[in-house]
This record gives sequence, structure tokens and C-alpha cells, in this order.
Amino acid sequence: MDPTAALQLSVDRNSPVPLYFQLSQQLETAIEHGALTPGSLLGNEIELAARLGLSRPTVRQAIQSLVDKGLLVRRRGIGTQVVHSQVRRPLELSSLYDDLEAAGQRPATRLLVSETEAASAEAAAALGLAEGAQVHRIERLRLAHGEPMAYLRNVLPAGLLDLDPDRLESTGLYRMMRAAGITLHSARQAVGARAATEAEGERLDEPAGAPLLTMERTTFDDTGRAVEFGTHTYRASRYSFEFQLLVRP
Repeated sequence: MDPTAALQLSVDRNSPVPLYFQLSQQLETAIEHGALTPGSLLGNEIELAARLGLSRPTVRQAIQSLVDKGLLVRRRGIGTQVVHSQVRRPLELSSLYDDLEAAGQRPATRLLVSETEAASAEAAAALGLAEGAQVHRIERLRLAHGEPMAYLRNVLPAGLLDLDPDRLESTGLYRMMRAAGITLHSARQAVGARAATEAEGERLDEPAGAPLLTMERTTFDDTGRAVEFGTHTYRASRYSFEFQLLVRP
């Protein structure tokens, strides 16, 4: 059954808003609110066009705009399939795992690196350690609905907590810290953007040169001690950061 058949879709021909955009906005809202769930297949474009009294090119343009946003994907031999809504992450001290779970995105983690090493100059400066001091580095691929969302690289002071590999793949790092009695208090964070390298593209299922969001964060506990330094990359097609700006009186 076509899942769009259950949606109250309509277009206003007297509106200055293009018809394709009206339709794409309604479909996007249905995806974000869970009325069109990840994995569901959209029905035939001709049938949808007939039901709404639209031309097939108009419906095709609406669907293509959602493909371009990464909300739909065209699969040969299968059809047009809902992927998932983009994760909009507020800029606050929270973990990606918790944010994905709160958004209903079914997070999963693939642990790629977990080892003790000498701190680089960058990591040592961020954590307030002497260069060459022992730190623990973990690198993880975070997925949602089976698709890669972000590549996470975290460096922590050695011995801070038990970084059990099974727990690193089943929960978030901040949850593990809190369970170990560490009270997270604040963070210093910088957000940026750049093009993906070939290796990053392969890792995140994006072409080389695709836009990536970057985040660098140093997190502090309630004593002012730096407990984690993270450098992360996110798929811009699947992820965004949200800011709340206040006007000074």
C-alpha cells in the first residue's frame, strides 16, 4: 500500500508558492513527524499526480527536491524510499548518541580504534596535560537506521574511566562518564565545515568533496578538569546544528 495514501495531501493553486514546493513541504513534514517512516516506499508518481490533480513533472520535481535533501533515495528495482529526517542537534552539552535516540533515529556505533598512546601537542594542550602524557584515543562510526552519520574521535586522560569496548558500541560516551561518577559541567566548542577527503567520503558514504560539518569540543567536569577532547565530522546531508540567539538588552 502506498503510505502517502493515508496522508492529507493538498495543494492551493491560488497560492504564490510553487505547487511542487507545497507538495515537497508536506512530504517533508510527514517524514519528520514519522507519518512516513524510514524504509517505506513511496507509491507510483503517476498515481500521486492523478490523486492531487498535478502533472507528473510537478510531482517528480517535489520528490527530487527531497532526494536532494537526503530524505528520499531512488533505488533501482525498488523505487523511491524514505531514508530519514535530518538530525537537528542543539548546540548544548549532549552526546550524539542521546540526540539520535531522542530523535527516534535508532543509533548504533561501530568501534574502530580504542588504544592508549602518547598525547599529541594538540590533545595535550586541550586536556591540560604535558605533551607525550598517556591518553586513551577512541574512534567510532556513529550510525542511524544503519546509515553512517558521523565519525567521532575522542581523546581522554588515561585511566579516567573503564572504556569497555562492548559499552562503547552500545551506549554513548557521556553516559559512560556519568555512570563512572564524572559530573559534566561545561565545554568549549567550535563548529565548522569543509569538503570530505576521499577516505572520509568512503567512511561516511559520501562522495569525495561532499560537504561535512566539523566540531571540535573540550569538555570539563565540575572541578574544571578537562575530561575529553573530541574532533568529529558529520554528514551535512543528514545533520545540522541549531543555535538559539538572544538579543542583548
